[in-house]
Amino acid sequence: MIGNPLAQALFKQLIAAGKLPEEWRSAYSAVLRETFVPTVAWAVPDGPAPGYGIDRDHDADAWSRAVYSDASIVTQLDGGTGDLLTGKGNPTSSLSAPRAVFNALDALGIEAGHRVFEVGTGTGWTTSLLSSRLGSRNVFSVEVDEQVAAAAAANISRAGYTPTLIVGDGADGLPDAAPFDRVHSTCAVETIPYAWVRDTRPGGVIVTPWTPTYGDGLLARLVVTGDGRAFGRFPTTASYMMMRAQDRHASWSPHHTDEAHQTTTTLDPRTIAHAPQGAALFIASTVRDVVAFATPDADGGFSLLLAEAGRANGAWAAVDYTPDASQFEVTWFGERALWDEVSAAYFQWVAWGQPERERFGITVAPEGQFVWVDHPRHTPSMRPL
Repeated sequence: MIGNPLAQALFKQLIAAGKLPEEWRSAYSAVLRETFVPTVAWAVPDGPAPGYGIDRDHDADAWSRAVYSDASIVTQLDGGTGDLLTGKGNPTSSLSAPRAVFNALDALGIEAGHRVFEVGTGTGWTTSLLSSRLGSRNVFSVEVDEQVAAAAAANISRAGYTPTLIVGDGADGLPDAAPFDRVHSTCAVETIPYAWVRDTRPGGVIVTPWTPTYGDGLLARLVVTGDGRAFGRFPTTASYMMMRAQDRHASWSPHHTDEAHQTTTTLDPRTIAHAPQGAALFIASTVRDVVAFATPDADGGFSLLLAEAGRANGAWAAVDYTPDASQFEVTWFGERALWDEVSAAYFQWVAWGQPERERFGITVAPEGQFVWVDHPRHTPSMRPL
């Protein structure tokens, strides 16, 4: 029985919304979320509402309401140098929204006795939920940030659990404790580390947020086979912080504007920007290292901005929609014509029958990872059978 009325209200809310599976309800009741939220933090509600600072010493009621809402709570900015009360800085650690946490945990398909390798201890909440469900001896969690790891260890101890906690790079796996039945990542990756496949027994499951440079983040669920490969699908969207080693901090910063090219297109850039998830996935799998920013303006105009991720002086393009225009300006610079690459990939997606997200999958093998449509043989670089 949950004594905290706010925790009880969130419990009922999540069940009513179908976001708290029955198998995880006892763990929710046993592991109070408040144990893992620092005195000062930055709450980020779902939807258009802005984030806001919370301070338990200043307003304990507001702090508790934020903790027991279906919101993510940012607990570190800029590696500990940012200001949590104002939210200024880049989030580097957080307590994910309950709906997202239990969605990922449910995707693991955990059974009694399973051994779990968790990548990203964070605040320690999911580590403790796993420990409640499986017993501490079956949970191994690694955290790259020493400050975050220390706080998590204290939180987990207060919650009454004793999992194995490691400070290190989760991308390296944990071969000394392998094999695991499940790998659970709480940070997003662009490239799924093969070490996770190596350390998972055949039939085991890997669940991780997967975020390519182009398009939205997705939750990937993969099953490891006996030949050292893993095959998976993308059951839903998932917005998580990137694994630090893979975070390229892509931004829109045009340069060499005096050398830029000017052309036109009859393709409305909104067609690309607002295309279904399947189109974005197809583009992400065929156009490498490109990030897109959609920027509408108050006068009905719209710009699709493209840039090479991870390259300060890389290629860029801006495609500007103007109401009532029959052609749209394209401004671009660099060794790659990014608008041509992205628009060509979009039309290739159309020619493939406009497959939606549910038809896509991913393979992780010793030689790399591959996105495919319908069947692992059907990668976007091949003609479908």
